[in-house]
Amino acid sequence: MDNFDAALASKTSRRRFLRRTALGTAGLAAAPALAQQLVDLKLPGGNAERPMTSAFPGKGSMILQRIHPPLLETPMDVFDKSVFTPNDQFFVRWHWADIPTSIDVESFRLNVFGHVNRPLSISLAQLLRLPRVEMAAINQCSGNSRGLFQPRVAGAQWGNGAMGNAKWLGVRLRDVLNLAGVKAGAVQVRFGALDQPVVAGAPDFEKALDIDHARDGEVMIAFGMNGEQLPLLNGFPCRLIVPGWYSTYWVKMLNAIEVLPGPDDQYWMAKAYKIPATPGANVAPGAKDFPTVPINRMIPRSWMTSLPDGQAIAYEASIPVGGIAMGGDCGVAKVDVSSDGGRTWYRTTLGADEGKYSFRRWDGRVPLRRGPNPIMVRCWNANGVAQPMKPIWNPGGFMRGNIETTTIIAA
Repeated sequence: MDNFDAALASKTSRRRFLRRTALGTAGLAAAPALAQQLVDLKLPGGNAERPMTSAFPGKGSMILQRIHPPLLETPMDVFDKSVFTPNDQFFVRWHWADIPTSIDVESFRLNVFGHVNRPLSISLAQLLRLPRVEMAAINQCSGNSRGLFQPRVAGAQWGNGAMGNAKWLGVRLRDVLNLAGVKAGAVQVRFGALDQPVVAGAPDFEKALDIDHARDGEVMIAFGMNGEQLPLLNGFPCRLIVPGWYSTYWVKMLNAIEVLPGPDDQYWMAKAYKIPATPGANVAPGAKDFPTVPINRMIPRSWMTSLPDGQAIAYEASIPVGGIAMGGDCGVAKVDVSSDGGRTWYRTTLGADEGKYSFRRWDGRVPLRRGPNPIMVRCWNANGVAQPMKPIWNPGGFMRGNIETTTIIAA
């Protein structure tokens, strides 16, 4: 990673160009001004067309879900090119629209305080001098695929592209906490960021992890992404990496780490991102007054990426198919594929193992018949958990993980 440190610690932040682009101009208030074309996400509830845009700083062609705050979805064909999602097409999701449009890397500080012996104010230069680690890990929005829920639920109507996989470079959170000296009796660690609410009195976006999780040696503070600096829209100058957990915990523009002597009872832990405390986070549509817990570990998922849904092809007796799979909170064990609605399954060949929290490529072959062919993909993870056939439902639109179907038309 040549000149990585020099580039990151540059006196003049390379992020200042944002003042002249999408986040800093009023001229992008209307979606049509952003669109190069429209893409159909084929959401069952309708209203599925979205503009494609490359108007956001540091980003290539993305599916626009929202401007303020920025919500950008990765097109599914990107996932067919590599198990690692390129930085310029890595999805973007912010909770608050008041995001810094430039970062002064010399004055920036990461503050560690609370139930510690030695409160710290760490500069980027100091952070860069700590022992480094690199890990491949999937960052997936809790509401990825929410637009596929039936009945429809409120919230961003994502397709399947609110996710991405990267090699993250940074330091262990455990090492930073050890420098501060965590006091006995610590229960959780709360993380804060530079983005701010735009409505007076709204709660700052903050998330918390149990102290043992925070010190497990896997949770990271990352400043590098796929061999480059973090893009500002993905959290520059540093962000939290929580492998195997949904991205609500992956706090971007991280600037505050507070060790707590008790559980975090503030809004973003006590009320937001809660799932039913039921198997698979599943409840009947319209259900109320069920117990809930904070969303946490991811579950196995898989997709066919070699052909888009609805693609018409010339008939052949069989065709090659391929895609990606994830094990959730552990590795991928196997992936099977079916072209007859799940009656017959065929084993696929798995690609290189980039780590248990990474996407893994799969490739196989399925027979075809003339007309529609519903091609289904099913992943088992290393803990023996398989994707279910039937979709779940919950009012948050969280944790979709059922077998997905891509219909190919052979003529």
